Amino acid sequence: MAEDGWWLLVGFGGQALFIGRFVIQWLASERRGRSVIPVAFWYLSILGALVLLAYALHRRDPVFVAGQGLGVAIYLRNLHLIKVEQAQAGETSS
Repeated sequence: MAEDGWWLLVGFGGQALFIGRFVIQWLASERRGRSVIPVAFWYLSILGALVLLAYALHRRDPVFVAGQGLGVAIYLRNLHLIKVEQAQAGETSS
């Protein structure tokens, strides 16, 4: 497969990860009967954004690079906030 073909697979793989995060969020929400954002959503967001960032860097697309780069920072921050909240919940229940 030509190099461009591999990069297309990378790009579509990143998109598949992004789609997967919405499927997980939808299924979790349906199970609980309310809107829920599970932690797996954030991990898939990070993975999808990193893969798409690699693709955007290869394509030398500054708009796409800026968007995915900012997204990774936001997703990491959300995971950090979740961990802090869980740690605080653990302290108060002890």
